[in-house]
Amino acid sequence: MVTGFHDRGWVRFPVDPATLAWVQSALPAARTSVTDPAHAQWLDCEGTWFIGVDALPNDPSGCVDGQTPLAGAAIDFIEQEYGMQPLHRGQVSVIYPGYPKARRGENEAALRYRRNRDAAHVDGLKPSGPDRRRHVDEPHSWILGLPLTEASPTAAPMVVWEGSHTIMADAFGTVLAGHDPALMHQVDVTEAYQSARREVFETCPRIEVFAQPGEAYVLHRHCLHGVAPWGDDATAGPDGRMIAYFRPDMQSGVAGWIEFP
Repeated sequence: MVTGFHDRGWVRFPVDPATLAWVQSALPAARTSVTDPAHAQWLDCEGTWFIGVDALPNDPSGCVDGQTPLAGAAIDFIEQEYGMQPLHRGQVSVIYPGYPKARRGENEAALRYRRNRDAAHVDGLKPSGPDRRRHVDEPHSWILGLPLTEASPTAAPMVVWEGSHTIMADAFGTVLAGHDPALMHQVDVTEAYQSARREVFETCPRIEVFAQPGEAYVLHRHCLHGVAPWGDDATAGPDGRMIAYFRPDMQSGVAGWIEFP
């Protein structure tokens, strides 16, 4: 096991030739996905964020071009720690200069949270209804980030609150305790989530994770994380700051999402 992962909630891996080969094989398809009319709905925040969910045409092993495997130290770690599983089509997340602008339908308070708190969130808890209540409706196993383009450290890096996964896990475990595992996805976790998030902001260090193509990072599924604003001095090529993400579903559902280390 990589030292410190379960204490910190995340780990970054240095450049790996196998990972870099995968990046080079995936980049053409990622570029194509950004301009594909079928993905037009993913360009948001007034043109400063291509969300790109399921935009990468990889197979269940992560291979994009039919011959270059998704491999490297990060993949070895995931296989050892969690066991590899079939992958969904990867997210192609692209940030451009000027981020963040408001998302479609986003009010001023939400935009302030995006600007001042990096739109911090735990994956899989989508707000729903007029009161934006939250449930664990997409329990993920882990989060893998793979930078596809070079960008400067202040070009909207991924942000993680180190150690937040333990606070969040305790909060979710408490509110879900005693519920039928088959119905856990229906349990309203809004108050527990918001309270735990406030504690995280007060007690956990905010870390900007800068990584370049060939590097990779893995986040614990309960980590509070987000995206920093595009810095005034930030630079990137015409592709923007582009990262591929994989977040496979937890096969044992919400119960496993809570119980698994």
